[in-house]
Amino acid sequence: MNTKKIGSPVSRVSSTDGRLLRRTLLRGLGISLGLPLLEVMAPRSLAAASQEASETPTRMACVFFPNGAIMPEWKPTGEERSWELSKTLQALGPFKSKLNVIQNLAHDNGRGYADGAGDHARCAATYLTASRPVKTSGAIRLGISVDQIAALELSGKTKLSSIELGLEPSRNAGSCDSGYSCAYSSNISWRSETQPMPKEVTPRMAFDRMFGSPEMGTRRQHNLLRQSILDVVREDARQLMPRVSDTDKRKLDEYFSSIRDIELRIERSEREDQQALPDLQVPEGRVEAFREHARLMYDLMVIGFQTDTTRVATFMLDNAGGNRRYSEIGIKDAHHQMSHHRNQTDLVEKLQRIDQYLVEQFAYFLGKLDSVNEGERTLLDNSMILYGSGISDGNRHRHEDLPIVLAGSAGGRIETGRLIQPEGKEVPMGNLFLSMLDLMGSSVDSIGDSSGRLKELV
Repeated sequence: MNTKKIGSPVSRVSSTDGRLLRRTLLRGLGISLGLPLLEVMAPRSLAAASQEASETPTRMACVFFPNGAIMPEWKPTGEERSWELSKTLQALGPFKSKLNVIQNLAHDNGRGYADGAGDHARCAATYLTASRPVKTSGAIRLGISVDQIAALELSGKTKLSSIELGLEPSRNAGSCDSGYSCAYSSNISWRSETQPMPKEVTPRMAFDRMFGSPEMGTRRQHNLLRQSILDVVREDARQLMPRVSDTDKRKLDEYFSSIRDIELRIERSEREDQQALPDLQVPEGRVEAFREHARLMYDLMVIGFQTDTTRVATFMLDNAGGNRRYSEIGIKDAHHQMSHHRNQTDLVEKLQRIDQYLVEQFAYFLGKLDSVNEGERTLLDNSMILYGSGISDGNRHRHEDLPIVLAGSAGGRIETGRLIQPEGKEVPMGNLFLSMLDLMGSSVDSIGDSSGRLKELV
């Protein structure tokens, strides 16, 4: 296959002291592939190395799940530094020392008050904005979300200022929950008061967005590239290899293997969809199996962070009020419908199993992040990964004491391994956002209904 070369990766990105710069790209026809942090990118002096270590970028991901949780099985027991993971959170055991469970956070703007019903729409709308959505199925108004405030600060520093992922398509028109626009239920990332960020829901499209470039040519060229991104950048990679140590070569081999694994899994999912639904024109990369779909998206976020393609990501495991049926774990009832369980034992048990299953996929994500070394820390250490929902008790539509986990230490600046119980019965979730933004280098005075920083975080 012919590929159009766009310069030498070494000559374009080498520094004056002969090392390789962090933003080295391997390029081919319509493709730009970032690299993980390598030894050859390290500064030559101890002083420079110390400075660069302190400047390792912090990444931020925010993961949303719908319909709340069975809170008695979610909440850990014990005190701040002497506590035990709950039944639902057991899969996070290997990472307990690298995360915090935060209690007593609330979204007051998620409550109905004069607006009445529509808690699920408000659950997603407030999750990262802490703002009150205007109740309408037409013109929408909310507030900028924490991820987009961070992305604005980082604009130009990475290929993508942010990436938004999901497992179900967005509906931005019409009414989805008691008179609220579907835009509120379908999005957690908002660029402005009236502009939600569209999310990618097919792994192929997300992959192409991350690794494609403006030089991408015709549809025919696009399809040719799909035999493997590694074939396209092979010449640039060949030129790079003599510059790196044996350790770097092993790291690159592992990185290239992970890229190829993602490609093969995307291709397999596409084939399975077409075989299952031969007469239906399905979107490219639609994955029927929840577990594989979620893990592909988690893997893409890891690669995006590892290569500094982006430092900000959001991921919706389902839209607000989602009625997915988790048949792979033997649950055929619809999720949202079950969430109004009225304390029926069988429904509560099924919901807890779903909560636990979702946490298991999140643990997979943390494991992948923690497997990537960045100097003396791991990619997980250099990140802040928020996992939670804008509703706690789905049966009663409660918006206080939200189920929230924050993993990673933002490069050692957050003390982890704690059960954080902020003072006061309720603390605005926006306070956590302010503290996270400080750690991302994007300090602002307020977000939504925040009342100050979450002083217990750092």
